[in-house]
Amino acid sequence: MTAASQGNATNLSTRSWTFDFILLAAIWGSSFLFMRLGAVEFGALPTAALRVAIATVFLLPLLWRRGLGPQLRQHWKPLFVVGLLNSAIPFACFSFALLSITTGLSAILNATVPLFGAVIAWLWLKDRPTASRILGLAIGFTGVALLAWDKASFKPDASGVAPGWAVLACLLATVCYGAAANATKRYLGGVPALVTATGSQVGATLVLALPALWFWPDHRPSVQAWMSLAAVGVLCTGVAYILYFRLIEQAGPARALAVTFVVPVFAVFYGVVFLGEAVTSWMVLCGVVIVCGTALSTGLLRLGRRAR
Repeated sequence: MTAASQGNATNLSTRSWTFDFILLAAIWGSSFLFMRLGAVEFGALPTAALRVAIATVFLLPLLWRRGLGPQLRQHWKPLFVVGLLNSAIPFACFSFALLSITTGLSAILNATVPLFGAVIAWLWLKDRPTASRILGLAIGFTGVALLAWDKASFKPDASGVAPGWAVLACLLATVCYGAAANATKRYLGGVPALVTATGSQVGATLVLALPALWFWPDHRPSVQAWMSLAAVGVLCTGVAYILYFRLIEQAGPARALAVTFVVPVFAVFYGVVFLGEAVTSWMVLCGVVIVCGTALSTGLLRLGRRAR
């Protein structure tokens, strides 16, 4: 193969994963909007349960069609735990938080997932970070503290939920995401991505089924609320998982992880356009600090260059 043909192949490959990257960020950015629209009428736990149940219904036929059912049964225990940490708890936390804080703020807090993932990898898997990554952790957590301090009130607002509790719920969700990523790496290495995605949704559905029925709303939710949950289940969970794992294969885990930094841009845009949410300069400033710190802590951004 000539140098020109190799260059063309590389460009085509880059354009391919770049499209998936942007599409995935746009889809995950919309999940905060759809969860907000659903949670207002269904409540937090039914919203989270319907999201994973719809995703399960979407993913299971794909799994059986590819003949991966035996692997799902073989790894059901770690898949159940990952479903709890990666879907059940985080989706419930974000649905609760979105009742009182904006979609943009929750998406910015969600960008700390790699930050907590790096800390958990350090403490649990003994993946000791370099000096620049430790600096990134410090910068990232400073950004989180500044952003959380601005919403530190624990007095209920008009929604009946205190913003401080909503922020803590988002941070609990991101800690769970970080733990799930490390658990997946340790216990589900080599398991097909579709098996992990489907099994985790099945596990999350089982965990949330009874609590959702207990807290099911007395009124009849609107068609808009049902459509929002259908969108977040099929598009933002089922389709998004497929895109995410394909992105890992094409561009590598580091670039796939970076999608977390772009998601808030879309989430803020959707919130402003469709919900009329306000974006403050303080939110933007803290968001930049968090993203820079997270990029350093995960090694996506490095200080200085090595000599060649």
